[in-house]
Parts: sequence; structure tokens; C-alpha cells
Amino acid sequence: MHLKSVKCDPFCLIASLEDLDMFNRPETRARFEELFRAFDSEATFQFFKSFRRVRINFTNALAAAEARAKLHKTDFSGREVRLYFAQSVHIGSPRLEPPKPDKQFLLSPPPSPPVGWEQAQDATPVINYDLLCAITRLGPGEKYELHSGTPTTPSVVVHVCESDQDSSGAEDDLDGFRRPRPRIVQTRRPDYVPGITQ
Repeated sequence: MHLKSVKCDPFCLIASLEDLDMFNRPETRARFEELFRAFDSEATFQFFKSFRRVRINFTNALAAAEARAKLHKTDFSGREVRLYFAQSVHIGSPRLEPPKPDKQFLLSPPPSPPVGWEQAQDATPVINYDLLCAITRLGPGEKYELHSGTPTTPSVVVHVCESDQDSSGAEDDLDGFRRPRPRIVQTRRPDYVPGITQ
């Protein structure tokens, strides 16, 4: 993380102007420049019309300080001129540096994994052979209690469903008739209607 530092530039002043005519008329701009050239004959100017600001660059800091002391909040063309020292912002290194390679192993194509990386071993599946054995002994219609209930918890019970072969056996003989198997009715296809041409 780079630290941001802000410091004043003793060689530059920023003039805040509300008069937009000064940016459009060369003679008014020349009069404005003469105010500051009285303190430094080699001063340069940068006009920023959209911000209503002018940057004045002096060759020495003493001339800039004297100009601000004498011209700050003075009248120019019926408007007040406010002067401020320009601020330079320094953010860490002057160059843009690449990010630190913390998680670059996720890029495609993947490079070598990071140092010390090991593949996790899959856990062995847990098989309850007692439960499997008890279920295989059950016949159709029977039940097996896996967990007995307490006053605060319910019991867990496995009910074995009847198969189609079993349902056609003993119960059919007791009732004296065979139950018909449920028939799956297919959805009917809509009738074909030829396209209507216009």
C-alpha cells in the first residue's frame, strides 16, 4: 500500500476567478498577467476555463510568496481574486508497479502450485454394515427402527415398500381378485393444422 503525501509547491500559485470574460478576451488576460509579471518577469500562466482557475508558475519561491501576500483578495475587473499555493500530490512510487503475486496460481494456464501445497486426501466413506444387514432381512411391509424416540426427540423408522411382484402375491390371494396396475396415460399430441398463408 502506497502512502499519499500532499505538500505545497512554493513556486506555483492558483488563482480562483469568477470572471469568465477574462478567459475569452486576450486584452483582459494580458492585464491579468501583468499583475504577476511585476513580481517575476519570467512567470508563465496556464488558464483552465472550465475550472475558472489560472496556474501561475514562478521561477523562485520568494516572488510567489510576495505576489500572494500583495494580490490575495484584491479586485480585478470588479471581481475578487483569491490566490492559493498549488499542492503537489505524491503517491508512493512515481511508477505504477504490478500487484504482488499472492494468488497467481489461479491464472490460466496454471503455473506450478505454490510452495508447500499438497493435495487433500479424500476421506474413506463410512458404511454402516449393521444397518445394511438389518434392511436386507426385512420383508415387504415390515419396518425397522433406526433410532428409538425419547420424550424430546422423535424415533427414526425405515418402512420397506412393497414391490410389484409382492403385491400380486399374498394380498391378491386373500382378496380374491387381482388389482389392476395403474396405467400411465400419455399426453395427446395436438392435431396438425396447416399454416395459414396471408
